[in-house]
Amino acid sequence: MADTFTSATGPGRIPPHGDAGVLRRAPGTAQHRAVIMVHGRGATAESIAGLGASLNLSDALVLAPQASGNTWYPQSFLMPMAVNEPGITSGIALIESLVRQVEEQGIPSERIALLGFSQGACLTLEFSARHPRRYGAVIGFSGGLIGPPGTPRTYPGSLDGTPIFLGCSDIDGHIPKERVQETAEVLTGMGASVDMRLYPGMGHLVNEDELSAARALLDAL
Repeated sequence: MADTFTSATGPGRIPPHGDAGVLRRAPGTAQHRAVIMVHGRGATAESIAGLGASLNLSDALVLAPQASGNTWYPQSFLMPMAVNEPGITSGIALIESLVRQVEEQGIPSERIALLGFSQGACLTLEFSARHPRRYGAVIGFSGGLIGPPGTPRTYPGSLDGTPIFLGCSDIDGHIPKERVQETAEVLTGMGASVDMRLYPGMGHLVNEDELSAARALLDAL
């Protein structure tokens, strides 16, 4: 598969994200499933797409957007939303545009997976809650819904049985386990089928058990 960078600019794009482009990795055969992969703070589209080899994605369309300046939003995801704008809104709009592009290629949302790590996982999970429907899978490695403690979580709509995996350390310095637990509760309440796993003493990383769980969800597409 050849990697290409395509522009994410167009009607409805909200700065600052989009100009850095989207890495597109397409198999040579017909595409029946797609995975949108969102990188973490300071990382790149190439780095998150590199997980594809561990997730058996050789036959999948992979789209990995690149954040402007390698960062989706400047502060902790636990800070008031306003201090992380317009990054949050821009990133969510970019994911929405990619979902729409994939659907226009004939792949329905039931065969589209959304995956993110760290800051990218937070953005992916927040997108899923704000744009609920039946996705093929949502995978959040070390992430949770965005906003300070006490943020209202009255998201309208249903995730309609979407399988969601949440994996994180129980002592992650960036992602409190309480936020992961809250995220699981909120998404379950929205009709998702959530598998949450907290790993004792793990660092801010993705372990083999998480990759195995993600492979199972992606293979099911």
